[in-house]
Amino acid sequence: RYMAIIHPLRPRLSAAATKALIGLIWLLALLLAFPQGYFSITAELPGRLVCLVEWPEPGGAMSGKTYHFSMTVLLYLLPLLVIGCAYAAVGRTLWASAIPGDSSDRYHEQVSAKRKVVKMMIMVVCTFALCWLPYHVYFTLQYLRPEWYLQSFIQQVYLAVMWLAMSSTMYNPIIYCCLNDRFRVGFKHAFRWCPWVSAGEYEGLELRSARFLHTHSSVSKLSRMDTTTVASALGVADEELDEPGRAEQLSLDMTSNGSSRSDSKTVSESFSFYSNTLT
Repeated sequence: RYMAIIHPLRPRLSAAATKALIGLIWLLALLLAFPQGYFSITAELPGRLVCLVEWPEPGGAMSGKTYHFSMTVLLYLLPLLVIGCAYAAVGRTLWASAIPGDSSDRYHEQVSAKRKVVKMMIMVVCTFALCWLPYHVYFTLQYLRPEWYLQSFIQQVYLAVMWLAMSSTMYNPIIYCCLNDRFRVGFKHAFRWCPWVSAGEYEGLELRSARFLHTHSSVSKLSRMDTTTVASALGVADEELDEPGRAEQLSLDMTSNGSSRSDSKTVSESFSFYSNTLT
């Protein structure tokens, strides 16, 4: 989302690079989870069987504390900081991308859509923070209040905070469906086989139209960028401007350079489209 809105013209990762990145993420996840799985044991307490992590001695308690505090920083605080900064940059870009002097109804609709996208991103970040907070608080308090974890109900507390943390990404599609018209149309189109979902021909046409506008706006942006690059590379000298043919060519380049107000509006509409389809 950050790359699509902040740097829409920057080249995307290739298929091979994407697969390698996904593999690296899974490898790091396995390495981070390995110590807790390797040192886990089952212990029989009065009336119940529990799973515990028995860290090797000496310094078992300190090893466990270091591990869980490190996981809190690496898996909660750092991702929350990165997501918050990225979405703040996206929100600032969408909120500030205005067209001076444009008061048309279409423009006001775009402003409303952009602000709705910003609100949606705030909800996604808050959902991640709230779902994972009890999980990390649970393991932090384990070393600050160890007597609490001898109670019989602590196992149910653990299962509850674990379920809440694992369900964090489940709420994102629900948020998208409630706050984004494009996602709502896409969900209806994907689940049109359900008897209680009504996806009319208009919604299917709107979905295909969105794909066409995506391709058209991307080609238009690349065309304007190439024109600007070629015009800059030509490096027309001041004395060459006196030639009629050269002056006419430069005039055409400047006209197609995207510096007019209508092209500025096209760029703003492209921002609006990216924000509505890729968040």
